[in-house]
Amino acid sequence: MSKILYVQTSGLDTPERLYAPFILGATARAMDVEATIFFMIKGVTVVKKGEAEKVKIGSFPSLKEVMDQALAAGVKMYICEQSTQLLGLARGEFIPEAKIAGAGTLNDLALDADATVTF
Repeated sequence: MSKILYVQTSGLDTPERLYAPFILGATARAMDVEATIFFMIKGVTVVKKGEAEKVKIGSFPSLKEVMDQALAAGVKMYICEQSTQLLGLARGEFIPEAKIAGAGTLNDLALDADATVTF
């Protein structure tokens, strides 16, 4: 099975950049492609509990709805441990579906992926 890795570095301060990895990830799963989103730097703010519900642009559904669709489709999600430390965020502040992971995990995911896209 092909694999694609999306790296989300944009945070809540740029809401227009937040939808893409979830929409593309769900689309990849519909195409029978393994999809993973790795949140790092400000991107970790997107998966803080209660934050995705606050993001809604125009006639699009809320970011939470799009995120839930991606999770239901089987998109895997990881949160950069070092980025959480950099921003002073505790491990328990994030959605339970996303796993806290280190730099080695990102490197492994990138090396295993057939494509990597950054937002």
